[in-house]
Amino acid sequence: MPLPLPLADLVVDPRIGARGPALLALEDGTTFAGVAFGAAAAAGGDLVVNTSQTGYQEVCTDPSYAGQVVVMTYPLIGNYGRIREDDQSERPWLRALVVATATAAVAEQAGQLAALLRAEGIPALAGVDTRALARHLRTHGSLRGIVTAPGETDPDDAVARARAVPRWEDQDFVDAVSPAAPFEVGDAAVEPDAPLVAIVDFGLKANIVRSLRRRGVRVRVLPHTAAAGDVLGPDVAGVVLSPGPGDPARLDGPVALARAVIDDGRPLLGICLGHQVVARAAGAETRRLRFGHHGANHPVRDATSGYVQVTAQNHEVTVDAATLPPESGFTVSQVNLNDGSVEGLRHRTLPIETVQYHPEGAPGPLDALAVFDRFVAAARARAGTPG
Repeated sequence: MPLPLPLADLVVDPRIGARGPALLALEDGTTFAGVAFGAAAAAGGDLVVNTSQTGYQEVCTDPSYAGQVVVMTYPLIGNYGRIREDDQSERPWLRALVVATATAAVAEQAGQLAALLRAEGIPALAGVDTRALARHLRTHGSLRGIVTAPGETDPDDAVARARAVPRWEDQDFVDAVSPAAPFEVGDAAVEPDAPLVAIVDFGLKANIVRSLRRRGVRVRVLPHTAAAGDVLGPDVAGVVLSPGPGDPARLDGPVALARAVIDDGRPLLGICLGHQVVARAAGAETRRLRFGHHGANHPVRDATSGYVQVTAQNHEVTVDAATLPPESGFTVSQVNLNDGSVEGLRHRTLPIETVQYHPEGAPGPLDALAVFDRFVAAARARAGTPG
């Protein structure tokens, strides 16, 4: 009879290579033993659970996950190789990754998710019952945690380090992920009929730019510190406030910018964090959810048409509908069918729409791509260019 595989080989494909025992420790004192397969480092942050079966590459490179330890509930992560063109930014932003089993669909190291994490110093842990962990978080709410480095297996020490992790709401993640200087995608000389859209980058995903470009617009990406005069240039036909990480209550500058865009009346699309920023600019309050929305299966219903679409989401904060001032001109346009939370706003008279979810679907369903169609149509009408 052949000898049974060591534990490490059961949860980390030998083509990836296990790096030794490690722990996931939570601030409430709970610990999970596992096998390290990412960078030989420790890192901590707020735990979030993602229910997607695919898209782990996009999740890892999505700036919205900055500062978070991502737990994938699907039991096999690594079933296909990494395609660099599908990265959502230039590097992974999550603090650590936790999976049940780390698989390897490709033998080449460069095509494996583990290679991306190791190159960027991101620890990863396999061998954890991630569904039990998800149930624990649903019971106890959001918790801080830490993934220890290989060989660090003292539970008391790990729990103490988890409790020392800074609170999510006390950190400024947007400043870390936003670009330092503006740049443009598209050439006016080559595309004279393409209206220009300005995107304020709070943690922009590449697929948002691609989604707009497919609809025939040029894009100017601006840092989160951009002044209203730069965003609302005379050549700009519409403005997008991008997704991003962190608490909108910390973002006084972006909220003031959103007020300026609303007052200007130009077409405006707010996505995820951008949606929350617009809501605060309209006078609404935001509050933190108990354990957030993360995954690719959230049903959202349009309040006017009743149409239901399945959406991808990653956010910790929701808009409090009861605080939205009637005189703001905004109404709640969409709601989450799981918990009734606000999923979108529309202005009664201005071409302004916001969505809490990710219409670009990277990863996730593409039910909500019409969000971009409506925005680009409004930008074309503003610019006077043919559709």
